[in-house]
Amino acid sequence: MHIVLVEPEIPGNTGNISRLCAANHLVLHLVKPLGFSIDDKHLKRAGLDYWDLLEVHIHENYQALVEYLKGRRFWFNTTKAEKSYTDVRFTDEDVLVFGKETKGLPEELLAAHPEQCIRIPMRAEARSLNLSNAVAIVSYEALRQLDFPTLAQKGHLPEGKGDSHEYV
Repeated sequence: MHIVLVEPEIPGNTGNISRLCAANHLVLHLVKPLGFSIDDKHLKRAGLDYWDLLEVHIHENYQALVEYLKGRRFWFNTTKAEKSYTDVRFTDEDVLVFGKETKGLPEELLAAHPEQCIRIPMRAEARSLNLSNAVAIVSYEALRQLDFPTLAQKGHLPEGKGDSHEYV
């Protein structure tokens, strides 16, 4: 599955999303212009020690991205959509597209693909969610539908020591 950030502006958000992608075998695509340098310390700090697990591609513009991912199904995440992300049956080749923090995706892009626009339900008075939260919500629903392919589905709790109310 592919996560696309079109013209992201905040390095901390992109760092968090990078870490999410690395932990979940999601491919990250960044579409220029970026509001930060890839070497930005805030970007690296948010992704921390997961950079070696991340597959990231940087595209000069949106058209270059479309050419690169030709043949895949794109889902455009926007507060303006009528369809909920939970109404979609995702595949492992889908492309989840998110816009910049201050403006979202360009209106002309949304108008060109109305059937592929999806939203996260929220209060009408709320403008939007944080970008990294939105990516997490939609990508985890897609992964859940696919039964979390290639991901560890069980952890290992430590053996009990002493009072069950103690923190481990």
